[in-house]
Amino acid sequence: MVPTRRRLLQVGGAAMLPALAGCTAGDLFGSNEPTTEYTLSIDSIEVDPIEHALYEPDDGAVFGAPARTALAAILPDGRHTTYGYRPLPEDAYVEHDDAYYQTKYIVTGRSKQSRQIVRVDSVPKEDVPEDAVLTDTLAQPSARVLKILHTHTQSDGEASTAEVLRGDGYVLRRPAERESRLATGDLDGRVVTMTDSGNWAYRVDVTEEELREPAHTALAIKVAASRSQFRSVVFGSRVDAELTPAALSSDAQELLAQAIARGTYTESAPISESLDALLGALGLKAVDSAATGKQLWYDEQFYRYGLYIDDD
Repeated sequence: MVPTRRRLLQVGGAAMLPALAGCTAGDLFGSNEPTTEYTLSIDSIEVDPIEHALYEPDDGAVFGAPARTALAAILPDGRHTTYGYRPLPEDAYVEHDDAYYQTKYIVTGRSKQSRQIVRVDSVPKEDVPEDAVLTDTLAQPSARVLKILHTHTQSDGEASTAEVLRGDGYVLRRPAERESRLATGDLDGRVVTMTDSGNWAYRVDVTEEELREPAHTALAIKVAASRSQFRSVVFGSRVDAELTPAALSSDAQELLAQAIARGTYTESAPISESLDALLGALGLKAVDSAATGKQLWYDEQFYRYGLYIDDD
């Protein structure tokens, strides 16, 4: 007897069931296949590119005060040396007497310096004394150091704060730190806590050691003699993409307009030709996973943008 087509389908279907055991509908129809999402983020920068590029020290004692001291010493053609730390950011643009400069550093040697190093040891909650000091009641030069050491301790040394430490200790280098309660010895041997309840308590240990500190000498290089010249410097060094609507297709213009209006625009791979062209214009086609902090000048407006590629 020759089997009918219906019979063959029934037999074939039955034979396939064991092979498909444990498979979901998503596995069968491909819905569980990995997908790649491209998310373009963009937001307005409310100041002119020139103002955005200029560095201005903050008002704080820890960072602002030494930065202002350094700028006063190096502008327009001086030098300022510190040991073991840099009071100014590298390659910062600053203005002085209508001219524009960029900060630079060179190492001009090493010097033995007597430094205080702060370390902490964890204290069980039941052993916290009544006179323990709440970290948030301390001024920034002391509180900041203790919070850095707290984060380092709780992360077993894996936090990014490890970069500012010498082993498991924080070296007091900046002027405000060397005048803080940590430096005066007022907190040496005391217990400090991160919370009112006494959780995360530490006994402070301050020692003095002689360290060989590198001599960081700051100077300023004149980059422009006028605002118009400096604008060219900024666009050449800080602005990653300078576009006009005419440089984009109408579809790419519309896509960029959506991204600006919404803050983000997302497509799954394979991406459209419009997005591909826009990523090319923005210099993002070679990105593997993420690019952030990019700057765009488009249609006389200033933006910050980035691309995130997520493989699910």
